[in-house]
Amino acid sequence: MFVAVFLWLVTIVFFVVYLFQLHMKLYMVPWPLVLMIFNVGATVLYITAFITCSAAVEPTSLKGTRPYNQRAAASFFSCLVMIAYGVSAFFSFQAWRGVGSNAATSQMAGGYS
Repeated sequence: MFVAVFLWLVTIVFFVVYLFQLHMKLYMVPWPLVLMIFNVGATVLYITAFITCSAAVEPTSLKGTRPYNQRAAASFFSCLVMIAYGVSAFFSFQAWRGVGSNAATSQMAGGYS
């Protein structure tokens, strides 16, 4: 529960920063690196949450009972969120490394605007 709530709040903070374009005003912060570190950390934390939730599902309990359904759903959705943060980590790594940029975007990033 801590992993889900904490990362949800931090993700909302990053969303607000990008929504109001505050990252343009805070140009001294290396935003691609910050987002890559956050996404990798979130992926690792959600891997542990997924393993913990999956281990809490007791295979000997009755399928269809409320505790079984809750634990199974928690492990399924934590797996989905883990995959989403993993994909986001991959794309933020590529943005940090500069893969996929062309001459126009690299000149704009170089201060020639």
